Amino acid sequence: MLRSLFISLSKAEWAKQQIMRWNFSWRMATRFVAGEMLASAIDAARALNKKGINVTLDHLGEFTSSPDEARQAVDDAIAILEAVEQSGVRAGISIKLSQMGLMIDKDLCAENLRRILQTAQAHGNFVRIDMEDAPTVDDTLALYHQMRAEGFENLGVVQQAYLYRAEADVAALLQEGARIRLCKGAYKEPPHVAYPKKSDVDSNYDRLARMMLESAVRQGAPRLSEDGLTPPPPAIATHDELRIANVRRLVAELGLPKDALEFQMLYGIRRDLQEQLVAEGYPVRVYVPYGTQWYPYFMRRLAERPANVWFLLSNVLKD
Repeated sequence: MLRSLFISLSKAEWAKQQIMRWNFSWRMATRFVAGEMLASAIDAARALNKKGINVTLDHLGEFTSSPDEARQAVDDAIAILEAVEQSGVRAGISIKLSQMGLMIDKDLCAENLRRILQTAQAHGNFVRIDMEDAPTVDDTLALYHQMRAEGFENLGVVQQAYLYRAEADVAALLQEGARIRLCKGAYKEPPHVAYPKKSDVDSNYDRLARMMLESAVRQGAPRLSEDGLTPPPPAIATHDELRIANVRRLVAELGLPKDALEFQMLYGIRRDLQEQLVAEGYPVRVYVPYGTQWYPYFMRRLAERPANVWFLLSNVLKD
């Protein structure tokens, strides 16, 4: 119930206006957000790199409402790529297509995505197209396929295990040799679209992870690039120790080299587990978000971690 509440609040403008006024909300958000400026995110990336952890940088924002806003989001993404090049940090970028104009004009979004990919290609970098709520999945995959058809290889896409359609989508993407980031899913979806029970999501996650790892074996186990910028095809994005243990077993069972997959986690969550996996020889990548539009991201993180919910509520009562 709390998860549904906080996901709903992530989209509520009245809640955003109220909660962002509370100073302690930003103090809490900094657990999950590197800061409001790109320089802070680069500093966070540099610190993670020193621990042997690669990074994906994410300028927070979604659902732009005008072409000018979408083009500004493109400029921001390009600024990240240039800052990565100048700083030498091991970091790619993640983008949301709704931020790049998907809900305004699909041709505009394609133009914006193409511009980002061209810049990333010039810098030898990688772009992960994030997956958003269920109504955007078809358009997101269509644009991904369009960019692949245009010859861009420096991009990957996300799949969400709570969606019923995920198994068919993953199977189709694997046929193309796609670089897939597998997560559970962070949006509120109706039961005719997504598994409502956690146990079913977990089972589907394990099934999809096996498909991805078996595909990696068939492809000859492509590795993480030496510069840490381009991830191997399977990206296992979870903080769930049981899901991670299952992947470890599969790696041994299939004889897959450890650097032919990558565990991916979120900034500020399970730092101990991130470092443990690095010590075991697995590539680890942390998603480092930054920016002034931190509210929806923050609320989705609260939905995932009940302990943070109670902390927030206790501060509300003291306010």
